[in-house]
Amino acid sequence: MLRSSVSRITSLRGLASNAVRKNLTIGLIPGDGIGKEVIPAGKQILENLNPKYGLSFNFIDLEAGFQTFLDTGKALPDETVRILKEQCQGALFGAVQSPTTKVEGYSSPIVALRKQLGLYANIRPVKSVSGTNDRPCDMVIVRENTEDLYIKIEKTYTDPVTGTKVAEATKRITEVATRKIATIALDIALQRLKQNGHATLTVTHKSNVLSQSDGLFREICKDVYESNKNKYSGINYNEQIVDSMVYRLFREPECFDVVVAPNLYGDILSDGAAALVGSLGVVPSANVGPEIVIGEPSHGSAPDIAGKGVANPIATIRSTALMLQFLGHPEVAKDIETAVDANIREGNIKTPDLGGKSTTQQVVDDVLSKLV
Repeated sequence: MLRSSVSRITSLRGLASNAVRKNLTIGLIPGDGIGKEVIPAGKQILENLNPKYGLSFNFIDLEAGFQTFLDTGKALPDETVRILKEQCQGALFGAVQSPTTKVEGYSSPIVALRKQLGLYANIRPVKSVSGTNDRPCDMVIVRENTEDLYIKIEKTYTDPVTGTKVAEATKRITEVATRKIATIALDIALQRLKQNGHATLTVTHKSNVLSQSDGLFREICKDVYESNKNKYSGINYNEQIVDSMVYRLFREPECFDVVVAPNLYGDILSDGAAALVGSLGVVPSANVGPEIVIGEPSHGSAPDIAGKGVANPIATIRSTALMLQFLGHPEVAKDIETAVDANIREGNIKTPDLGGKSTTQQVVDDVLSKLV
């Protein structure tokens, strides 16, 4: 959880019109695998919030995912996008079962959603609960969400010299997208500075090899910081080559505060960082754009446990809190996070990924019992 560090982040991303909304329409997109088991957990949390907040919710069930592709020929139906754009302020997205080999006509629906809805930032807090980890961890990984290798421009051709296949992918880094992601990362760091009295931004790149693409990312991040020195002067500014970043992430997690990275590095780093807090099943994320926020657990579809009722709902519950926080309801988000922390600290009711024997619903019920 970002604690109160992003309690005012709504104004930073231009969702002021949503900040005061008390009636919110939330799209529910389970996707594949355990997504169908954890998204209902997020819905239950919203349905059982304390009436003191005066919040009410309308829910719309929406389709997307690999199974949707198999059933309809489209992984992301036009109707899903239309409803999200026209009716929803927020959404919860479960998981996608993306095949590891090419399937003609299929493309990841969450990647497409990020592009079509302008969800330029993926915010992934990785935070241990006090008293449960030997190595305390409290960082926010801010991942650029719309470009890099994820633009999915690839080609395969035959090398005329060797007669063998060659595959190429385009890596795109733009000044516009980098300025946006650097700004929101620095603004999150600024809020943490106000909360904690100190803050560090670490820009992750590989510009020693990719001098133009990652070089541009590095250059623009630094320019955003230096061009706004009066605003960000109290923030420590660091850079880290991505391979040494991975090493230090596991050796010295306490050294990192806010980390900003291009799309691919941010994806890898945030999944790896989940090991620091026990499981991907407890790590949330929020896809943030100018008109809508989509909460999304960091885990995948986990087909090996799908349908068994033992998927960890914590990441989805935390993602639900993040969604509310970015929609201008930080106190509600704080209460949800406090309830989750209590569940983890007690350690009595937990799913198998954390060494327990509890079911998904038992964890949800325990968190609900702790909501004030």
